[in-house]
Amino acid sequence: MDYFKGTDNYVISTELRDSVNVSIALGRPLVVKGEPGTGKTLLAQAIAKGLGKKLYTWNIKSTTKAQEGLYVYDTVKRLNDARFGDRDVSDISQYIRLGKLGEAFAAPEQVVLIIDEIDKAELEFPNDLLNELDEMSFYIPETGETITAKHRPIVIITSNSEKELPDPFLRRCVFHYIEFPDQQLMEEIVGVHFPSIETRLLRDALKKFYWIRQFDLLRKKPSTSELLDWLQALIIGGVPAAKIEKELPFVGTLLKKKEDQDLVNNSADPHYSYSTSKRSRRVY
Repeated sequence: MDYFKGTDNYVISTELRDSVNVSIALGRPLVVKGEPGTGKTLLAQAIAKGLGKKLYTWNIKSTTKAQEGLYVYDTVKRLNDARFGDRDVSDISQYIRLGKLGEAFAAPEQVVLIIDEIDKAELEFPNDLLNELDEMSFYIPETGETITAKHRPIVIITSNSEKELPDPFLRRCVFHYIEFPDQQLMEEIVGVHFPSIETRLLRDALKKFYWIRQFDLLRKKPSTSELLDWLQALIIGGVPAAKIEKELPFVGTLLKKKEDQDLVNNSADPHYSYSTSKRSRRVY
């Protein structure tokens, strides 16, 4: 069995790495939850790269149906061919197009499949996939064909917790919640993207970043991706580390709500430290 150890450009915690490998060993989908920007989608890309496998991505929308992931029967094209074309429309198989799950099953070798943001779909969407993910096969009644996975794909399912996933579905999965990185792990993550960043700039920026995230009333806390954008802006703008202690340059890269910007700007305190109590934070 292939074991995932991480990649050079994806810093992974020991707990998450173990969850990935348990899911591969058991042949169970891995459901990954966590704050937006904690690398859930990038995880599947890293697994595919680290194991040298092809990646299939099924992006879920509010209108997505489970059937679309298996196959789509293009009845409109068949009707048009029957009316205006010279093709033999009796061969229905030419109007069957496999979805991403179907493609993963039909692949000649094991692949990585990400079902991204499954909680965007209707409540019954996960349950509609239970049998197919269990059996690793599905039936196409139009052609009488059964598609069975040649190799069980490595399935990663991400969720931003917009909806609770059904218990029967979760029972068939391995679950992992990605905790937001602490400062030490975040330094490693930043080092992958900005290997030559000035040490003081990084430390002062991270101190300000985690100070902002401690506000209880923020409508949207800045994520890892927003931190990386902010650091890039600071580097391009040539902002000295000392300036970060006194103000918040390029605040729009970190905070995307006006109410959050007002809250932080009105609470700016150069003497604020991590030892400040939760009670005193609520005073602001």
